Amino acid sequence: MTKTILRRTDLTLLAATAGIIIMSLVIIGSATHINTPGDERYWFVARQGLFAAVNIAMAAFLMNFDYKMLQGYGNKLYIFNLIMLVAVMLVGQSALGAQRWISIGPISIQPSEFSKIIMIVSLATMLEDRVGKLNNLHELLPVAAYVGLPFLLVLKQPDLGTSLVFMAIFLGMVFVSGINLRLLGGLFATGIAMMPLLWHFLKDYQKMRIMVFMDPNVDPLGSGYHIIQSKIAIGSGMLFGKGLFEGTQSQLDFLPENHTDFIFAVVGEELGFIGVVCLLLLYLVVLWRGAQIAKDASDMFGRLLAVGITSMLAFHVLVNVGMTLGIMPVTGIPLPLMSYGVSSLTTNIMAIAILLNIQLRKKKLEF
Repeated sequence: MTKTILRRTDLTLLAATAGIIIMSLVIIGSATHINTPGDERYWFVARQGLFAAVNIAMAAFLMNFDYKMLQGYGNKLYIFNLIMLVAVMLVGQSALGAQRWISIGPISIQPSEFSKIIMIVSLATMLEDRVGKLNNLHELLPVAAYVGLPFLLVLKQPDLGTSLVFMAIFLGMVFVSGINLRLLGGLFATGIAMMPLLWHFLKDYQKMRIMVFMDPNVDPLGSGYHIIQSKIAIGSGMLFGKGLFEGTQSQLDFLPENHTDFIFAVVGEELGFIGVVCLLLLYLVVLWRGAQIAKDASDMFGRLLAVGITSMLAFHVLVNVGMTLGIMPVTGIPLPLMSYGVSSLTTNIMAIAILLNIQLRKKKLEF
């Protein structure tokens, strides 16, 4: 059975994913080693590597099970998701002005990260019976409310970035469900029209992020500092980069969050334009395979899962790269499989595993 699974696995997707993870470990090691004392110099990369290995082993084990089993747990997972997000509000830990983490022994997990993949499974379960039946607002409202509740709980933390990921997942999945395009266009128009009103509901730091997106020099030593240093780092890398462990902005600690949200800037500084292009090509392969897997899925549930996952990954890459280049506001969205973080890494490896599972069973296996 294992040999059959290996023979039918999407090796292109697997290779691209492995390439990103390996590149991540190298860059995390480069970004953190100089600022971590003594024997713990490579603590971050060792921890990320350990959890990558554990998650890959878990994903390999789960490949033995048909992804269609998830369909029976869609509603239960949705309820669990709500409980988990409410628990964050009640007993979660605060950091960087947000209450997003829950400690389990020595590990701090971010439930909003796991909620993305849970939302994809739950929404796919709900939408399967509604394909071709989203022709008016009355039919769309239950779906919007289904996504809206966890969306608001995450927004309350506050975590605007993850909330926006929910919207990307929702739009991608309702689109493939055959939503009336006029209705979709109307929703976009309404959203744009409501932006001035939504401004009043944003917190002060979120408003400042938008302002420094327009002009980082509005607050060069505060909210604009991240963007300014990120653009300096990427620009100074030029064509071939300064070399691993040689990036001045990262190594001298000018670039904040250089192993998490702004890890792409480290790639630009130390590996240059060539390194950036290689990384983006790996992401392009992952997204291309995700779209192809969605197209070839043997059932609608699998197609919805694949579209939801691909939408999530595409939005993450687009926003993270955009914010490090200064062409999008800073939202704290990590770069998939690259940024340091146990919760994010686990979510993304499980997402890739589901894609591989769908591809593996596009035709009935015979063992």
